[in-house]
Amino acid sequence: MEPADLAAFRAGMRRRYSDEEILAELKACAERLGRSPTMREFELDRRVRMHPQTVIERFGTWNTAKRLAGLRPRRFATREELLAELRALGDELGRPPTGGDLQRRRATMPSKSLYWHTFGSLRNALREAGFDVPLGEERLERAVTHGASLARRLRRLPRFADWAAARRRNPKLASEWQVYRLAGGRRGAWTNFQYLVRARLLEEGAVVADDGKVSVPRRSSPEQRAGRGRTGAARGRARREAAPR
Repeated sequence: MEPADLAAFRAGMRRRYSDEEILAELKACAERLGRSPTMREFELDRRVRMHPQTVIERFGTWNTAKRLAGLRPRRFATREELLAELRALGDELGRPPTGGDLQRRRATMPSKSLYWHTFGSLRNALREAGFDVPLGEERLERAVTHGASLARRLRRLPRFADWAAARRRNPKLASEWQVYRLAGGRRGAWTNFQYLVRARLLEEGAVVADDGKVSVPRRSSPEQRAGRGRTGAARGRARREAAPR
């Protein structure tokens, strides 16, 4: 075998697929798996048209090819790379990412378990990435504040479905399940949360009926309160003057 001919033959065989076609195969395999594929998973995918070795020969390493395809190697990442991924996702979402966000993007994002293994918890990773992630008591306090505001709009204590609807309008709210866990996470937890919201409303001067209906007295202006004071004083003088001596 002539070395030059052999090299040319190999080069021709490797060029059977374009770079774009190989990367598209990687992406399609990842979508079918729901995660970034290993070489073994890629080889076993019957809808894939090339061997993993073809990918490696073209791009140098398996992980290099996956990065070019927009996928994340299953085991890569320094702490700084993991944090950068969180920040980029947070910029895209406009809020701190959740475990659910990572799960939905498992083909392109590091796994939640990798963050737990590296940082101790996803919450720790979010804090280190610079997100505002309050502690349990602070999170519950925020939820009660939002709950009281929602109750004033609804004119009743918010139900689980009300909170879910509010969060669809404002994704920055804690999810209804997060609130449920903050309030105890057991049967009756949402009633516990409603009790805390009721207490906040009563502190703020609202009236909360036994069935959860909320009425908020209108706040009068200082001028109106002063006018009522003068009127009351005048009525008092009139009564005194009219009283028998």
